[in-house]
Amino acid sequence: MKATSNHWGSRLIRTVVLIGVLVSGRPLLAQWLNYPTAGFPKKPDGSPNLEAPAPRTADGKPDLSGMWEREKDMPCPAEGCFDMQVGHQFIDIGWGLKGGLPYQPWAADLVKARKEQNGKDDPGSHCLPTGIMKMHTSPLFKKIVQVPGLVLILYEGNSTYRQIFTDNRPLPVDPQPSFLGYSSGKWEGDTLVVHTNGFRDGTWLDRSGSPLSEAAKMTERFRRVNYGHMEVEITVDDPKTYTRPWTIKLNQFLVLNTDLLEYFCLENEKDDAHLVGK
Repeated sequence: MKATSNHWGSRLIRTVVLIGVLVSGRPLLAQWLNYPTAGFPKKPDGSPNLEAPAPRTADGKPDLSGMWEREKDMPCPAEGCFDMQVGHQFIDIGWGLKGGLPYQPWAADLVKARKEQNGKDDPGSHCLPTGIMKMHTSPLFKKIVQVPGLVLILYEGNSTYRQIFTDNRPLPVDPQPSFLGYSSGKWEGDTLVVHTNGFRDGTWLDRSGSPLSEAAKMTERFRRVNYGHMEVEITVDDPKTYTRPWTIKLNQFLVLNTDLLEYFCLENEKDDAHLVGK
């Protein structure tokens, strides 16, 4: 995964600036990068109680709002992470599924070819939108804002947004294909169930190149387990690409005391001309 302006690099630069301010003796103003989160539950010692019950909105629904990051289930190698710390499901969305993803023969051949070419045609490597699945598994932060009739997800990557309408609107019958599709959700108990259609052909679900076609439908189930943990169960139904529907589960964790930073793949981008595969 490449980028020329990333969260960790920006934080390092700002730390250097912070040290310079301290040394200069000038007054230090609060930075959004390290801005304290208000209103979180606390343990008796004052530390965050991330296992406290999930917050709720005025209508009694779980409130999904907050800054979130994906599960860190793949540690950096001994020499360190040269870019960002990705997880197993970013590399292979079918990781953990018995037998892996149920590809149609043509899709299995395509994934093999993409791996042999080191993923050089990955849309994300060319600074194009990466689609819903890779946004869930990206190491970059996301912010959820939940209001009546709408759940808005702000992604740090390329300052992208996604709208999930919760006002009972039906999905479009013949949608213009888009990078993120069209999403409509409803609450089933404490779970937000989101249906999405209208995807573009050419979407990669993971770094291995697992494809998604225009025929695909996706169902997500968002459940905030407690204050600091959210589960996202995703079912992909794409008969053109897979022999049967399949389901994976992702874990997301709340991030406190920070906010989104700008991350634009195209800023000073110099890799694209060198993505030649093997």
